[in-house]
Amino acid sequence: MPAEALSWLYSTQRIGIKLGLDNIRSLLSLLESPERQMSFVHVAGTNGKGSVCAFTDSILRAQGYKTGLFTSPHLVAFQERIRAQGEPISLEEIAEGLTLLKEIIHQMDNVPTFFEITTALAIWYFQKKDVEVAVWETGMGGRWDATNVVTPLVSVITPVAFDHKEWLGNTLTKIASEKAGIFKPGVPAVSAPQLDEAAEELRRVADSQRVPLRFIEKPHTVSPLGLRGPHQQWNAALAVESIKSSGLIVTEKAILRGLFEVQWLGRFQMLSSRLIVDGAHNPTAISALISTWRETFKEEKARVVFGSLKDKESEEMLRILSEIAREFLFVSLENPRSRPAIEYRAPLAIPARHFENSEAALSVALNSNELILVTGSLFLVGEILAQFNKLAYQSTNQ
Repeated sequence: MPAEALSWLYSTQRIGIKLGLDNIRSLLSLLESPERQMSFVHVAGTNGKGSVCAFTDSILRAQGYKTGLFTSPHLVAFQERIRAQGEPISLEEIAEGLTLLKEIIHQMDNVPTFFEITTALAIWYFQKKDVEVAVWETGMGGRWDATNVVTPLVSVITPVAFDHKEWLGNTLTKIASEKAGIFKPGVPAVSAPQLDEAAEELRRVADSQRVPLRFIEKPHTVSPLGLRGPHQQWNAALAVESIKSSGLIVTEKAILRGLFEVQWLGRFQMLSSRLIVDGAHNPTAISALISTWRETFKEEKARVVFGSLKDKESEEMLRILSEIAREFLFVSLENPRSRPAIEYRAPLAIPARHFENSEAALSVALNSNELILVTGSLFLVGEILAQFNKLAYQSTNQ
């Protein structure tokens, strides 16, 4: 049964995060290594990974390729993580794949993590669906991420910034080095523009592995995009250049159509004329959010519903958000890694209230006629999307 299969999968979250490739290699080997017969576009970076993957997938589908798309985390439901031809994997297919994987895992010395099992499930599903190209997003970092068992057509690096410092390092050089861990000898790589420290490290790793690396130099401004914000013009340009570097054949018509038709939830998504959700969860992403807000709403301010995880730079995010905040409504997330709402303090004496959950905060926010911005975490955005669309929310901490 699908519910039982997913319950088993979620039970593996207690194992936590374990970076390394031994488990996923063993698991895929027991599946007869299907990833070796597949084509991938592998995407790593700190900000914009999901959007770049969405643009890439949309362009390739517009060209007629049978695509797979693997991203994380999900916003509302697990099925979002694994898609073929733009459609989420069904609950029945999840149950079928997890039943097979559960049997195989009994042969392993170590139980794989939630993310390792999910990665294997995606590869199994893409093989079943005869996917021609899989757009493949890293979970965290790159070098030791479970997705790094593939040899892609092209490796893609989105903007590198500070995030997951306890795992990836506390300097841009260290973080960029982990992201560059997806580079494979001789496989082309394409990067977004980077800060000097990160760019230098990407070049160093590329040179050491004889990876032809190029940085995009300008945003895509020649046609309309399906996603809002100046930063999405850079994400679109990165997707286009990555496809061209991969050797996959796409026409200009397919590029323009794919960029326009792309859909990606939780990225400056307007649920109504005054309710906006955005999954920005680090200072760099919040700054991009502010730019998009200014482009859309000029000098108007918002009631900001904010919640984040314990390990995020909440104070700095709030400082940046104070530029557009009329009031803060702080919430705790349905996530064991959530920072308690009561711990937040609003900067610059901006009015603030604290709520035990996002549902209570949203109910209060909607009682006014003012603009509402929900941000600070993709997990928070998922909660709001579920409430707004009256869907069951599948809580996750990975």
